[in-house]
Amino acid sequence: MLTLNTRVNVSNIRLEELIRGEICSLCRGSRYLCGLTYCPLLVEFYSRVSVKLVKFSDLIEGSSPPSVFVGRVGYPKVNVGPSLPPQVGDTKEYELPEVWIGKSLEDILVKRLSMVVGVTQVKVRDVGTNYVAKIQELALSEKPVDVEVLLDKKYFRKPLFGEEVPPFGPRALLRDVRVVSNPYFGRPVEKVFGDTDLKAVEAVLLLYKEGVPVSRIQRIFSVGALGKFTDRRLVPTRWSITAVDDIISRSLIKKVRGLPELGEILVYVREYMKNLFVAVLLPGVWSYEWVEAWFPGSTWNPSGIRVAIGGDHEGPSGKSEYALTGGCYYAARLGVAEHLLHRLGRQATVFLYREIYEGFNIPIGVWFVRENIRKLFESRPARFSDLNEVLGFLKGRTRVSVEEIVRYSYILRNYGRVRTLDSFCRKST
Repeated sequence: MLTLNTRVNVSNIRLEELIRGEICSLCRGSRYLCGLTYCPLLVEFYSRVSVKLVKFSDLIEGSSPPSVFVGRVGYPKVNVGPSLPPQVGDTKEYELPEVWIGKSLEDILVKRLSMVVGVTQVKVRDVGTNYVAKIQELALSEKPVDVEVLLDKKYFRKPLFGEEVPPFGPRALLRDVRVVSNPYFGRPVEKVFGDTDLKAVEAVLLLYKEGVPVSRIQRIFSVGALGKFTDRRLVPTRWSITAVDDIISRSLIKKVRGLPELGEILVYVREYMKNLFVAVLLPGVWSYEWVEAWFPGSTWNPSGIRVAIGGDHEGPSGKSEYALTGGCYYAARLGVAEHLLHRLGRQATVFLYREIYEGFNIPIGVWFVRENIRKLFESRPARFSDLNEVLGFLKGRTRVSVEEIVRYSYILRNYGRVRTLDSFCRKST
């Protein structure tokens, strides 16, 4: 079975054999581990998407939720532009993942794929141009903004799906954009946007402290509206999502490390939309692990013959390199850090686990993990005093055997084996 440290030589491997294996669960359409310059799974998916590309007029009028897309292809020159449905009204929920849990996947996709994206290529450093100023004005708004976009083609390119980003609808090159209604920023956003001496990290944390939704902070971050003036730049949407999750969770974890340790084992279980989420909070200092099991027929294991399991972890000192499991690692870490700090008031050794079953085969973004972890911790936990009791509790609840999960988990496999410095000192005295 492949692991997250696997490097594949594909020179003598047929493509059909490759995508039947587990390499896709590691790459997820972003690392091109197969050696190709495109992801064959995403190409296949696009060809099957049941979205009819409608022939619009060149001029589209609608209310952007607000929504903005910043691409990554061609960096440091990237495609940037507004996203809006061809309708006027209250479209706020089209771009607010915090309220999507509980809605059907069909409803989410209908909303997201109805939004047309108009893009223009811009250098990431050109945040002072008139065009980027319009995009920032749109992106910073708290409420939907009426927008007119003029496109140079009547037929649009196919929708965009990805591991980190929510789906985006059809795209076309943008000739002009006009913000019709007056955007409303709100005082916290207006303050950080106008403060060109404030570092971007500090601005993100200030907005979070003021209760600005994480998804909105990610959008503001992506359009180069935060940070010192000389450092401001456009950030590809998928990068901004993970960056904000990482910044906020790191800040919360610093506070969590100063809390008393949890005094018992807490286990949370949540089933939702062909996914299973499990959290095991163990007494101990802060450590964290995220493990995923992709079943055959799921998004990143579409043609596999066995479950593809992978994960990553960090110790008390945190993590310096990018997580092997990508953006989901940071989205889930944010959810558990919030729970420990704001609800339990305790630090813990944390094991998070997710099973993705056949039929969940559409990449819809890491918001799905973040918001499900948040919901997971709203449930009542089961309480235990021994890890063996926990493993017995999980038997039959997970489709992967408990023994297999422990084998792949660094934390569960090693918990209790290594003495803490504190316990060693107590025993020595």
